Amino acid sequence: MKSIITLPASSGGLAFDGEPSDAELDAIECELPLILAEADLLDAEIMALDRPVAELDALRIRRARRRVLAARRDLANRTATMLSGGAA
Repeated sequence: MKSIITLPASSGGLAFDGEPSDAELDAIECELPLILAEADLLDAEIMALDRPVAELDALRIRRARRRVLAARRDLANRTATMLSGGAA
């Protein structure tokens, strides 16, 4: 069995300061509408867990699912546009 040896961060490029990089922050900002839509869907599903699903609960869950799908579509389209350089 090989042991894992941690090397000291002698190079500034290898040091991890515990903070996200600018690229990671940009990716999070780009995905934020999807993250919020998924959180809303999770909230709607959690509210319906401990009781029979009423018509209003089902409607709330359907709307939240549609928002998630729309956010995924928008993110995919935005990513495809960025990868193609904006040319359609």
